[in-house]
Amino acid sequence: MQDASDAIQLDNTSSPPGGGLAQAANEHDVGQSAFPEFTPATGLSNPHLQTIGGTMFAGRPEIQGTTIHPVRLSDGDTIVLHDDRPETWERGGHTVLLMHGLSGDFSSGYMVRICRKLVDRGVRVFRMDHRGCGVAEHQARRPYNAGRIHDLAAALTWVERECPGSPISVAGFSLSGNLLLRYLGDNPQNVPLALFRAVAVCPPIDLEVSAESLGNTSLGERYDWYFARRLLNQIVNTPLWRDDLPLADVKYAPRRIIEFDELYTAPASGYESAEAYYDDASAINHLSEIRVHTCILSADDDPMIPSSQWDDVELPASVSLCRTAQGGHLGYIGRSGIDPDRRWMDWRVVEWLLR
Repeated sequence: MQDASDAIQLDNTSSPPGGGLAQAANEHDVGQSAFPEFTPATGLSNPHLQTIGGTMFAGRPEIQGTTIHPVRLSDGDTIVLHDDRPETWERGGHTVLLMHGLSGDFSSGYMVRICRKLVDRGVRVFRMDHRGCGVAEHQARRPYNAGRIHDLAAALTWVERECPGSPISVAGFSLSGNLLLRYLGDNPQNVPLALFRAVAVCPPIDLEVSAESLGNTSLGERYDWYFARRLLNQIVNTPLWRDDLPLADVKYAPRRIIEFDELYTAPASGYESAEAYYDDASAINHLSEIRVHTCILSADDDPMIPSSQWDDVELPASVSLCRTAQGGHLGYIGRSGIDPDRRWMDWRVVEWLLR
C-alpha cells in the first residue's frame, strides 16, 4: 500500500533548514539541552494516535546510493551497516550511527527520515541492522537483545576504521535506546574517543517494568500481542529458530513480549530467565556512569514505557533528560510552524547530534 504520509503533509524534507532549529528564543531549558516545546498536531493529542500514526504514516523519503557493509561479529554472526555518504562529505567529516527499535530495521520510517535530514546537511550516516533484522535476517544464529553492547562496540569499531578522524554520534530508538545507554555506562573508559554525542529516544531503561506494564491495559495488551507476533515471525524459518528451546514445545504462540523473552530471547542469549535478562540488560543501573554528552527524549504518555521508570533516577551532568507531556512512543507528530515538517522528534535528534 502506498505511504499516505504525503497526503497529510507530515514530511517536507526539501524545505530549507531552520524552523525549530533556529527558534532559540522560544526554547525551554532541559538540563544541558534546550528544545522547543512539543505540541501535538490537531487531532493527535491521544498517545495511541501519536504512536500508531508515527508507524502508519512513516514518511520514508527516497535515499539513493546506499552501500551495504556486513560486519562480522566475534561469535560468527553478522550485523549490517547501511552507508549513506553525501557527495560533500570528506574524510574527518561528521558521522552518525542510527540503531532501530524492537522488530524494526534500517528501513523503519524514523531511520530513513532522520538519515535523509542528516545527509542533506553533509553528514555521513550508517543505519544499523541488528542480528536477524533487515538485510541481516538470515545472517545470525543468535538473536539481538537490549543488552548486546558488544554488537554496538563492533559497529563503532568498524565505523572508526572506515572514517578515521571523524567525530561519531549515535542515536538509538526504543529498545536500542536502552542498549545505547547500557553501552555508554557499562565501561565508560572503553568508549571510543571519537564518540562525542549520543541520543536515546523513548528508551525502556527498566525492561521488566516496561514488559510488565504492557499487560495492564486493554490497548497495552494489543501492543504486547503485536510485538510478540512480530518477534515470532522474525525468527521462524530463519537460522535463529532453535528446536532445543522452550518456544519450540509450546502449544500456543506467546501473546506477550515477556512470554517470548522467557521462552526464546533469554535462553537463546544465555540467560536463565527473562527476569535475569531484564536485570542484566536494563540501562537503569548504569546511567550514572555515562560520560559522553547524551540526550534522552521520553514522553510521559508513552503507552509502552511507563513514566515511572524515571522516578528516583539520578543522572550525571553529561546526560540531559527531556521529558515531554505528550508524544506517544516514537510518535511526536507536532503542529506546523515549528519545524520544516511536523516530525518534532526527528528535528530534535538532528539538532542534538549536530550541536
